[in-house]
Amino acid sequence: MFLQALAQSDIDEAIATAATPDIRLIVALAAIHAARPKMIRTMQLDDVDLGNRRITVGGHVRPLDDFTHRAVLDWLDHRRSRWPNTANPHLLITQKTAVELGPAGKLWTTRATRNLTATLERLRVDRQLEEALTHGADPLHLALVFGIDEKTAIRYADSARQLLQAEIEAGVSPR
Repeated sequence: MFLQALAQSDIDEAIATAATPDIRLIVALAAIHAARPKMIRTMQLDDVDLGNRRITVGGHVRPLDDFTHRAVLDWLDHRRSRWPNTANPHLLITQKTAVELGPAGKLWTTRATRNLTATLERLRVDRQLEEALTHGADPLHLALVFGIDEKTAIRYADSARQLLQAEIEAGVSPR
């Protein structure tokens, strides 16, 4: 079975739920940087290099796009005003973790998209599939962009080829 892209309406619904700085950043990390929920929870402040506009996601350094850059800045402003004296090194913290050193909890991280079709995991998958569709289903490109292993990159590339072939057979102009 191959991977399926999300409908734009499902993505729009997830974006509409991102009404607070923390949720906007969480959704951006999943939908733009293909970060898994655990990666999002465990990211450290040091993973964000605002000056050089880079972000490290799952050990892989990526350019920091304008949307995520704004989401990080908004979150950091919120974090600084809400918990000015926290020593927690994690990027995302909660009321509970602000007085600890551990990451935010799994349920806290996934709460915004929990009952949506476009969960954080589906947004992540959709982003990698979209990259495969846009760049010719090249597994090497996917591995370089997202830091994923070769088997995963091949699976995304195969799914992209199948989707592109289905579009051609249906008479729809491929992407």
